[in-house]
Amino acid sequence: MNFVLSNEKQRNMSTLNEKVILVTGASRGIGATIARELAKAGAKVIVNYAGSKEPAEQLVTAIKQAGGEALALQADVSQADQVKNLFDAAIAYYGRIDVLINNA
Repeated sequence: MNFVLSNEKQRNMSTLNEKVILVTGASRGIGATIARELAKAGAKVIVNYAGSKEPAEQLVTAIKQAGGEALALQADVSQADQVKNLFDAAIAYYGRIDVLINNA
């Protein structure tokens, strides 16, 4: 007997379900792919970008349209004060950060 789970059931069973994950450099390329896949697995994804706001916002929109949850936040992760502000903003929005993926 083969059992096929719907995407929603797979998401609910995922260990990433409801985890808040910050992905740096997530507006394009590998970072964007990582963010999309995490959202598919049920994570709440913070899409960090340094200067490419439009691709980051497009990614957030695509994640939301696919039933995921995401937020775009700007910060240059080479600048300590901006990293602090990034974490403060993410925690203010989601209440926590469970996982950090340093892609930038």
